[in-house]
Amino acid sequence: MRIIDARVRLPQDQRPAGRYEAPTRQTEQYDRVLGLTDKMNSGTLEALLRVMDAQGIGRAVMHAESEGGEDMDALNIGLRGVLDAHADRFVGIGSVDVGQPLPTAMVAQAMRAADLGLLGISFQPAFFGRDIDARELYPLYSRAEEIGLVVAVHTGITYSRMHPLRHERPELLDQVACDFPDLRLIACHAGWPWATEYAAVARRHPTVYLEFGGLAPKYVARPGTGWDAIFGMMANVLRDQVLYGSDWPVMQPERALREWRESGLPDHALEALFTTNAQRLFGLDAAGSTRTGP
Repeated sequence: MRIIDARVRLPQDQRPAGRYEAPTRQTEQYDRVLGLTDKMNSGTLEALLRVMDAQGIGRAVMHAESEGGEDMDALNIGLRGVLDAHADRFVGIGSVDVGQPLPTAMVAQAMRAADLGLLGISFQPAFFGRDIDARELYPLYSRAEEIGLVVAVHTGITYSRMHPLRHERPELLDQVACDFPDLRLIACHAGWPWATEYAAVARRHPTVYLEFGGLAPKYVARPGTGWDAIFGMMANVLRDQVLYGSDWPVMQPERALREWRESGLPDHALEALFTTNAQRLFGLDAAGSTRTGP
């Protein structure tokens, strides 16, 4: 099985800033729970390629996402550099600064990402005080739908103590999916603690994918942790709408892959999770090449 990691982060050594830094109130719980700052600062492109080789990961979708404080255009250009150097290993999802006041500026930034050959755009509404269905984001969704960009949206819990959870509730993504029925949406981190509701959103909308980056699969598979509805549907009605992602360097692929294989999912569900869903969503053929036509 040729594994596709649907979510790795642009390594810190490929970003304009030499070190990952963010406000203390934003990072203190991330550091306590996930060790985020140390992991980001120790993550290098060389290390990522080594772990991909060791774990049999043929391709990865690299996200130039940011929680703020970085030049998104510069991140997207840095991502393009990685893709140019390793075209056989990565495809890219660019970043858009949704904190800027003008919707036209967001659209222009998304168009620049598309001009770089990136397959989609990523943003984290809560970190910028936006609801997923904020009216300021609608021109961005509209243009993405029009030109075929995938939109990856942070959903569910954020450990930042500066940003409330309410911005990323499931009914907000449901509204966007209703208003843009051909827009392909990724619910990054799969929406816990609203797992039942996000399962319902994905069940209603075949254009919505649930991605598990940064999560420990053993908890997704464990009854009573709040993931029961999504996990129970991963082998059947949601099988074609789930994506394996590590969120490297936050979660090491070795652990994530091992725990998914030990989760009890049948082989057909693991193949969809690890490979075929990402192939279809990102236009990758069976050999891992990016298709240039429909």
